[in-house]
Amino acid sequence: MRCSKCGTESTTGRKFCAECGSPLSSRCPKCGAENSPSSTFCEDCGTSLSGNATPAAARSSQTGSTAPNIRVTRKQLDGSTAADGERKTVTALFTDIKGSTELEQDLDPEDARAIIDPALKLMIDAVHGYDGYVVQSTGDGIFALFGAPVAHEDHPQRALYAALRMKEELQRYSAKLVAEGGNPLQCRVGINTGEVVVRSITTGVGHTEYTPIGHTTNLASRMQAVAPTGSIAVAESTRKLCEGYFTLKPLGPTRVKGVSEPVDVFEVTGIGPLKTRLEVAQRRGLTKFVGRERELGDLMRALELAKSGQGQIVAAVAEPGVGKSRLFYEFRPRSQSGCSVLAASSISHGKTSAYQPVIELLNSYFEISPEDDPSRRKQKIVDKLLGLDRARILGVEVLLEFG
Repeated sequence: MRCSKCGTESTTGRKFCAECGSPLSSRCPKCGAENSPSSTFCEDCGTSLSGNATPAAARSSQTGSTAPNIRVTRKQLDGSTAADGERKTVTALFTDIKGSTELEQDLDPEDARAIIDPALKLMIDAVHGYDGYVVQSTGDGIFALFGAPVAHEDHPQRALYAALRMKEELQRYSAKLVAEGGNPLQCRVGINTGEVVVRSITTGVGHTEYTPIGHTTNLASRMQAVAPTGSIAVAESTRKLCEGYFTLKPLGPTRVKGVSEPVDVFEVTGIGPLKTRLEVAQRRGLTKFVGRERELGDLMRALELAKSGQGQIVAAVAEPGVGKSRLFYEFRPRSQSGCSVLAASSISHGKTSAYQPVIELLNSYFEISPEDDPSRRKQKIVDKLLGLDRARILGVEVLLEFG
């Protein structure tokens, strides 16, 4: 038999490699059959060989998330040992359902579960919608990470978008419960950004947990504890990275358990006016635009052809960071003479929303804001279309559905 570790061919019929000492076979825990050390399942009875693979149930536990499956290795068989940690900057999110303890006290466990489980699913779906990773369920809430295992440069914004979505979805679910004669549900969300060490820990045969260690997650948990009922609270580190993308209300310095100094806490009240890094840089002040005359000339020629009735499409292709967005930003004021200019951006987490750039363009055209209710949106669409010729109003019913 050939050793799977060092490749040495063994001719003695022994159980261990004479060169490196590695086992030459893996015994099935169920039927006792000998298998190759690299075998994932027993060749006689099909039983999963402990430590060689994660069972299918564990692999599917994160359905809907883009986070990679966590593989149990032979070195992780001892539950007291852990894999080498990796330092990462992440955003941690904690959320729980306010009043769930009182709810469970007054209801049969099965009835309480029928109410809590759909709420937990709404929270988990919101996290997965922005490529977050659910570390664990806390019974009446969840603990999630953004930025690990899958890295995203905008993980703080993703966490806040997810928090706002779960808050909105839970409000709808709560309204349904009240309409059916039940009690309302509200959640509290705490978020913090910082460095942690993440590692996989085996907690049982075939079961691993991907968990972070560090003050960042502890502070996120404290933010959830101090958040007003029905709100989202973030620490200063997250505010710095999300200011402008979201509207934030300062709650002032707050004493937090386990932290010696008061912590500045901010409440997330909604989505802000900024969507891209260029818009953030514009608010801080842009450097002088130099060069790119040839590219601007190409854009202007395409614009003139479009004005003459020849439709044009121009694509700017280049490596990240060389100034594509800045080029179009500089072109926009030069193109507004005699034209209606609409702008939309493709954001990294926008792939979770169908036709996100198109919807943004339509919102811009009809001057629809996030604060508009459905009736107000429909009225804006009708008012805009009434100013167009009859041929363009044929699609009004479709647009009203959009509104």
